[in-house]
Amino acid sequence: MSIDDIKQLREETGVSPIEIKKALGEVDGDIQKAKELLRVWGKTLAGKKTSKETKEGIIDFYLHPNLKTGVLIELKCETDFVAKSPEFKNLAHEICLQIAAMKPLYVSKSSIPEEFLDGEEKIYKEQTVGSGKPENIIKQIIEGKLNKYKEAVSLLSQSWVKDDSKTIKNLVEDTIAKVGENIEIKRFARYEI
Repeated sequence: MSIDDIKQLREETGVSPIEIKKALGEVDGDIQKAKELLRVWGKTLAGKKTSKETKEGIIDFYLHPNLKTGVLIELKCETDFVAKSPEFKNLAHEICLQIAAMKPLYVSKSSIPEEFLDGEEKIYKEQTVGSGKPENIIKQIIEGKLNKYKEAVSLLSQSWVKDDSKTIKNLVEDTIAKVGENIEIKRFARYEI
């Protein structure tokens, strides 16, 4: 474990040097394993933080250079200190870019109204009429299509446009691990001409 290893992981993850040193110690200096361990610790921390109330935050925006697409987002955290931090502001900007590019309709799968899903389910049922497939297979096909649709219209479930190995939920969890506070996407609006 060298200072260069700690510096490299600090630049890549944004996690404190103390945590990096602890992680490197647990994996005998293997940088990749330490990175994974830090990610696991970050998710554990994020899970613990989600119960904390978010009273502070910022409203951020993105206006595409062609002036035809705009996004507003309300991103909340626990303290004003974190709301003013560069990590938090960067997260808000990245989420705005995601919304502009991928056009989600809802923050999470759980925020999708049942009436909306009922309409989609009817469309999928119509598509399977006359297919000759057994009822249980048709039901599985419809469930699969609905799940895929929910992921596509839910911001937190979408793959991040800059790194498709991460979802927006992962991006939020990574920032929670860096700043040590709960972060919540309250709402957003996307405008397009």
